[in-house]
Amino acid sequence: RFSCRRLGGGLVQAGGSERLSCTASGSIFSISEMGWYRQAPGKRRELVAAFERNGRINYADSVLGRFTVSAVDAKNTWHLQMYSLKPEDTADYYCNAFIQTNLLGTGRNYWGKGTQVTVSS
Repeated sequence: RFSCRRLGGGLVQAGGSERLSCTASGSIFSISEMGWYRQAPGKRRELVAAFERNGRINYADSVLGRFTVSAVDAKNTWHLQMYSLKPEDTADYYCNAFIQTNLLGTGRNYWGKGTQVTVSS
C-alpha cells in the first residue's frame, strides 16, 4: 500500500511551492522506478518525474528545473518537491513504483491514489 501526502495544503498560488510524499508499506522485497505522474482535468495522465532503472531521473520538459524528485530507498519513500508552480500544474498527482513483494515475484507497477494540487493565479 502507498501512503501519499501533501505536505502543504494542496491549494497554492502561482509561484508557490508544494511537496508531496509517498511511502510504500507492506511486503516489499524491492522497489524501483519510483516516480510521480499527474492528470489535469480533461487531459491524459502524464509523467512528471520518475527514476529509471539505472537510477537516473526522467523529468517532463514542462517541470524540468522546477520540480525535484528524491527518494530514500531504505525507507521506501520518495518525494516530489515543486517550486515556481504555475496554473498549468493543476492536476491530480499520482505516485508510482515498481515493486516486488517477494524474491520469486516478477513485480509490477503500483499506483497511489490521486492527490489534488491546485495552483491559482
